Amino acid sequence: MFFLASQGYRCIAHDRRGHGRSSQPWNGNDLDTYADDLAALVRALDLKDAVHVGHSTGGGEVARYIGRHGTGRVAKAVLIGAIPPLMLKTEANPVGTPIEVFDQLRASVAADRSQFWKDLSLPFYGYNRPGAKVSEGVRESFWLQGMMAGLPASYFCIKAFSETDLTKDLGRFDVPTLVLHGDDDQIVPIGASAMLSSKLIRNAALKVYKGAPHGMCTTLKDQVNAELLAFLR
Repeated sequence: MFFLASQGYRCIAHDRRGHGRSSQPWNGNDLDTYADDLAALVRALDLKDAVHVGHSTGGGEVARYIGRHGTGRVAKAVLIGAIPPLMLKTEANPVGTPIEVFDQLRASVAADRSQFWKDLSLPFYGYNRPGAKVSEGVRESFWLQGMMAGLPASYFCIKAFSETDLTKDLGRFDVPTLVLHGDDDQIVPIGASAMLSSKLIRNAALKVYKGAPHGMCTTLKDQVNAELLAFLR
């Protein structure tokens, strides 16, 4: 955002319900409500011709927003390491991740969410790979952001991002869309996400970052920034 604002673009971010500096209600920790919260913000600021950029669950939020509210105020969309169309392994989605993995995430959040965020930072940024240059500052920042999320949001959003089928939402995309994903993403495996979503979205452009982790907006920020700027222009 700092880079794009420095290029003259107006950049707006919201703290998702239950996360960051947002309030922390028990209810509404699901993608329908996330999308409706975003729509309320878009209307309040009267945004037009906006480019919606969503990373990870945020990409699911962009998809559900378009699915529920259309593209009347949307010029373009970008999905980065994003969860669509569906993360969960089902009979119809055999390349997905088994429910037991998400059950373990929930158990870890409930047991000791502080340690959970510390541990998750390693695969998130690919810091567990041989030869990786680890930034302890990035890991601490990730932990801090995780701890700013309320416990209910941290717990309930696991169901939201893993079990929400966004296939039909992707079919409603009718704006230029850029899909960026690392092929070494250990959090949202590329085979069940970008490789499928880029085919479901009409005329989507897919760019695969070789060896990139889930947190590629941090580890490869200069490359991602250049990609975003070119797409905006």
